[in-house]
Amino acid sequence: MILRKIPPITCRVLLSRVLSGPSQELCFSSSVPVQPVPPLSLTLQGYLRALEPLIPGEELIHTRKKVHSFGEEGGLGQQLQEGLERRAKHSNNWISDWWVQWAYLESRQPLPVHSSPAISLPKRDFSDWRGQLLLATLCPFNCLKGADLGRLPVEYMRGQPLCMELFPLLFSSCRIPGRKHDAIAHHIRARHITVVRNFQFFQLEVYNSDGTRMTESQIHAQLLRIRAESWKTDKEPMGILTSEHRHTWGQAYNRLLKDKLNKDSVRAIEKGLFTLCLDSPVLRVSDEKYSSRMAAQILHGGGTYSNSGNRWFDKTLQFVVGEDGSWGILYEQATAEGPPIATLLDHILQYCKKPDPKKTPLVPLRMPKKLYFHIDREIKRDIEHAKQNLDILINDLDIRCFNFRRFGKELPKRHNLSPNAFIQVALQLAYYKVHNEVCATCDIASQRMFRGGRTDYIRSPTNQTLKFVLAFQDPSVSVRNMEIKLELLRDAVETYVALTDQALRGQAIDRHLLGLKLQAIEEGRSVPSLFMDTAYGLATHWKLRTGQVPANTDSVMCFGPLVPDGYAVCYNPQSDHVHFSITAFNCCEETQAETLAAVLHSTLCQLQELLQSTV
Repeated sequence: MILRKIPPITCRVLLSRVLSGPSQELCFSSSVPVQPVPPLSLTLQGYLRALEPLIPGEELIHTRKKVHSFGEEGGLGQQLQEGLERRAKHSNNWISDWWVQWAYLESRQPLPVHSSPAISLPKRDFSDWRGQLLLATLCPFNCLKGADLGRLPVEYMRGQPLCMELFPLLFSSCRIPGRKHDAIAHHIRARHITVVRNFQFFQLEVYNSDGTRMTESQIHAQLLRIRAESWKTDKEPMGILTSEHRHTWGQAYNRLLKDKLNKDSVRAIEKGLFTLCLDSPVLRVSDEKYSSRMAAQILHGGGTYSNSGNRWFDKTLQFVVGEDGSWGILYEQATAEGPPIATLLDHILQYCKKPDPKKTPLVPLRMPKKLYFHIDREIKRDIEHAKQNLDILINDLDIRCFNFRRFGKELPKRHNLSPNAFIQVALQLAYYKVHNEVCATCDIASQRMFRGGRTDYIRSPTNQTLKFVLAFQDPSVSVRNMEIKLELLRDAVETYVALTDQALRGQAIDRHLLGLKLQAIEEGRSVPSLFMDTAYGLATHWKLRTGQVPANTDSVMCFGPLVPDGYAVCYNPQSDHVHFSITAFNCCEETQAETLAAVLHSTLCQLQELLQSTV
């Protein structure tokens, strides 16, 4: 059964009923409130404050007039606000469906680098296929055992329960390409995963005939059979097609599915619980560059001469295990963003520590089904074009991962500073040192404290951050004025904390502004001039895309920049160290991931000295 072209929230509720029953649906939904529509005046005030550090005074005066006109009593903004409030009364979440459609399904950019993030896990201590298969056995086994299609305990943030609707949807789901926009297919009661090795896909049943999960030894035996079988045929990388521009892939997808053999194979991949990618070893690099190479391998496969053909980028969940000990998760985020994935991963890793108590049934196992494709001249041409385009994209990505070991989140905590806000201020200072300006920056804030909530943005820089950055860089503020710098640092951090609290209460500005714009389009109006203003374009040109994805393990998430002249920075703070990943595009001469990484490292050291100088 496929649920397609149904609003995502409807899919979530229906799927939770099918998989987990009424009591689990209650956990998912009714214990959390609906997401509020923020007051219009609050959002417009916040928007103007966010613009102050970014645009010149004369331009700001012009924009203020537009904002005040938009927000006048009885004006256009008020009318659109009332439309959003009506929408909120008749939907589970007034913005999530719109957000998924606008941010993901209507985007035509390729999924690798531009959209789908990767989580790279610490290197395992093996360097051959035997260790690879042992670890690869644990991934599906513990994923099935730990998640059991959605039976994770309810999470809490600041004492409040979080919405758990997204977890069942991580399994048996896949993005479906279209010429104008994509769709999400959620499949019910899947009993198999897909395994890909040497660009060849296999359907592996992971449930026995009596409905019980396969044991660890059963899965391992089947992976051995897949390894033996995957040497035998040609190695045309069908998965490369999913890396294309979405319009191009949508056309190729329709050509591919005209053949019944191809359609059956594609459907098997789409319906699988998730995909397990068994990667070949890659060229050895220095220890310093290894973490960056490993993250890149998880993110895009390393190119057409490496492991990029071992991906089906449309699939929501893909576990990647390499022969060199690298491993991690690649995920397509139209179904869910990072926090639920990180939670699922933590549970899987916890289960990995527990032995399998089940005895292996003495029953023969069917050979995993090889998925074949009929490749005609047109499909061969599509594959060759996709290979060229993916290699160009991969060569354009500059990625630098590093582990900052001087301190972790405990240092700012000891000085009564929020670790996340502290790192965000450090990022602004580092960016200013490199580019001599501040820029529009988005930090991801979860909205899972509301039913069906996804994400919103915490904006930076603030006026307080800019004051601190300018004072820190001002040589006239001497060493004897450390107290002044520290006070400005505290103001910047506390302001960011206040914005974070506002976002977690559902009062951030960006999803609301997007909702107002889409409401105008929904009502058949012209796009309001507020959103055609140069200032709005500057405010949403995210030169710094950031995200804190805290996890209980030494993992690092990575993703590509949102704009050609921007960076993406992700970090995972641990108690005494912080993992960072920084990406940029080589096509932009002004941005270099390695340069920003080096400056960020030295900036954090300087801030440590600033904190310790006043003790």
